[in-house]
Amino acid sequence: MKILLFGKGGQVGWELQRSLAPLGDVLALDHDSTDYCGNFSNPAGLLDTVRDVKPDIIVNAAAHTAVDKAESEPELVRMLNALTPGLLAQEAQRLGAWFVHYSTDYVFDGSGVSAWTETDTPAPLSVYGQTKFEGEKLIQTACTQHLIFRTSWVYAARGGNFARTMLRLAQERDRLTVIDDQIGAPTGAELLADVTAHALRQVWRRPAEAGLYHLAASGETSWWGYARHVLAQAKRLQPDLQLKATEVLAVPTSAFATAAQRPHNSRLDTRKLQATFDLHLPSWQEGVDRMLAETL
Repeated sequence: MKILLFGKGGQVGWELQRSLAPLGDVLALDHDSTDYCGNFSNPAGLLDTVRDVKPDIIVNAAAHTAVDKAESEPELVRMLNALTPGLLAQEAQRLGAWFVHYSTDYVFDGSGVSAWTETDTPAPLSVYGQTKFEGEKLIQTACTQHLIFRTSWVYAARGGNFARTMLRLAQERDRLTVIDDQIGAPTGAELLADVTAHALRQVWRRPAEAGLYHLAASGETSWWGYARHVLAQAKRLQPDLQLKATEVLAVPTSAFATAAQRPHNSRLDTRKLQATFDLHLPSWQEGVDRMLAETL
């Protein structure tokens, strides 16, 4: 089996190189790859790559994820998050290949307190959310053999993340202020990659299970709760860790001015995914604790 992976340098793409390897030969590309084009602002080059490689599976882990910056460059974001993935999905259909794509809780408006299901109506608040939703629709129309995973609050041991930022600030400041009215589930790139590989093995045999799925760690928290857990767990792992901050204050979203509007309710209902693929999704705390143990 031949697998073509885009976005290998990102958090999810890095983990996918590991999780997909047992399924077949993986050609992993990034925006600056030289042997083949992996640049999503060059759709013609990407299509040439796909036609040359002729993969059985295309996995797209590339995206424009700078949510605030996206507000000032909507045309570029639309190309990277919607138009180019749509073209790749068309090419996958022509080849008879599977197309895997990742989307986001930002396709919803964040209203209410119930976890969003796959059948709820999206109403994105930002350019990022709008382009990710458009990408979903284009892929669903273009390619019958698709898997789209909506996820939330992605982090990884590799690269920057919220936990590392909180630890750094806690060593620099006497007090932290963290948003407490946005609710979601921190989800590790490792979990996303492992579930992707598991799902691909299954749909390869049972293609009727193609479709859109919500994928996030179980449980929920606010950014404030997330920060408090990170600091407490860090102290458990390293009792001699010097943290200057003596308190973590909970504040509303309105306390921070941002270019893009964030959803308050990022809860995702994952029952469809768990039932279809016979999976148990671990708690968000388990993944965060593992990441901290690896990075501290």
